[in-house]
Amino acid sequence: MPLDSPLDAAYWSTRYTLGQTGWDAGAITPPLRDYFQQMTLPKTARILIPGAGRGYEAEYLHAAGYPNVFVADIAPEALRDLQQRVPDFPAAHLLEQDFFALSTAPPYDLIVEQTFFCALDPALRPAYARQCAALLRPGGTLMGLLFDTEFSQPGPPFGGSQAEYESYFAPYFDFVQFETAPNSIKPRQGRELFICLTRKA
Repeated sequence: MPLDSPLDAAYWSTRYTLGQTGWDAGAITPPLRDYFQQMTLPKTARILIPGAGRGYEAEYLHAAGYPNVFVADIAPEALRDLQQRVPDFPAAHLLEQDFFALSTAPPYDLIVEQTFFCALDPALRPAYARQCAALLRPGGTLMGLLFDTEFSQPGPPFGGSQAEYESYFAPYFDFVQFETAPNSIKPRQGRELFICLTRKA
């Protein structure tokens, strides 16, 4: 899709309606699942999943006993799918909002990145890093997966490299992990970076 085409709510709603959801793995992916299984966040932690799509990560965390998980997406179809699969997921935590317009108060303890960054116009990447920092408390964590590859077809998804990504996050975050994910799903093996970054004080 040309960059001058708007990646707006209508665009993403059409993708869901037509079943053009190649980013959707149908379940939480192993790198995120394994991180969640070993993380030590208190159960009261505020967790945000932007561009959450069908929200498999939110479903997993909700089932694991985290009551303060919030998902944000501009496509209502994605949020409805999560609500139908997980009827007891708090409706007030389904945010049909633009990520860049989300309130920064109260802050979040954890932001989970899963195929949202790669869906944004690359020109927005510096603003994405800045907004993640604004949404997190000092010391809060941004973790997830970024594509470490270029795609042959026009995006989305849009690819990139580790060196490029580091330049966006370095002003706001300390790097705990920024490396090739060892346990990506098969179509993405060797092409994903697992990131775990903490917001600078």
